[in-house]
Amino acid sequence: MTAPSASNASTTSGDVSPAPSLEVSGVAYAYPDGHQALFGVDLTVGRGERVALLGPNGAGKTTLVLHLNGILGGGVGSVTVAGLPVEKRNLAEIRRRVGIVFQDPDDQLFMPTVREDVAFGPAAAGLRGAELETRVREALEQVGMAGFADRPPHHLSFGQRRRVAVATVLAMRPEILVLDEPSSNLDPASRRELADILRALDVTVLMVTHDLPYALELCPRSVILSEGVIAADGRTRDLLCDEELMGAHRLELPFGFDPRSVATA
Repeated sequence: MTAPSASNASTTSGDVSPAPSLEVSGVAYAYPDGHQALFGVDLTVGRGERVALLGPNGAGKTTLVLHLNGILGGGVGSVTVAGLPVEKRNLAEIRRRVGIVFQDPDDQLFMPTVREDVAFGPAAAGLRGAELETRVREALEQVGMAGFADRPPHHLSFGQRRRVAVATVLAMRPEILVLDEPSSNLDPASRRELADILRALDVTVLMVTHDLPYALELCPRSVILSEGVIAADGRTRDLLCDEELMGAHRLELPFGFDPRSVATA
């Protein structure tokens, strides 16, 4: 019998279904000062899903996200990414698989040119020459910024910088793209352009956002994290239409916005 290949390592014998992009099981975490941020979180995100992570400030969203690539750990429970446990021995590969795009793109862009910023991660992982150039070109094409490769990032608009920040993560070919407030500070045109890009990507997306209309537009499924636990998990439209649920977890729709009146894909 032929041994399973590395590409099939996340599947079990007789099961051709790939492991979910993300499995969080019983994760609880307290900071050194004693503040308990998570109280046993369970979450599964399938490959190719786009899921919004919603919740009020202080709900534990950032703490949960920092567990996904091993920045935080040592608490209770487990996290796996495409079948690979988030453990110290796996951190280099986990951080390739989990690409986090920060709310402020200037936290992610620090090189003299766009090309160098997008190349930084793959180059640090050992890519060189034509393969590196291919990664950079493909990532910039995915976000519509191929014509800006030689521009200094600080000469770009805020929306363009956010797209380049996404490209820096895509160049690593991640399993899951984690976006922290992707629509913040974007004008309406930039907001729409980014939405079009995210819909076209062949990657799992976990979007942390307070922008509830954007969650409805982009994510068929949403999860509400509140006081360190998953309070609800379901179709985004259903959650946003549940006034009692929304009120209980300090989530408010913009004035005049009715999720029932919006057509989504």
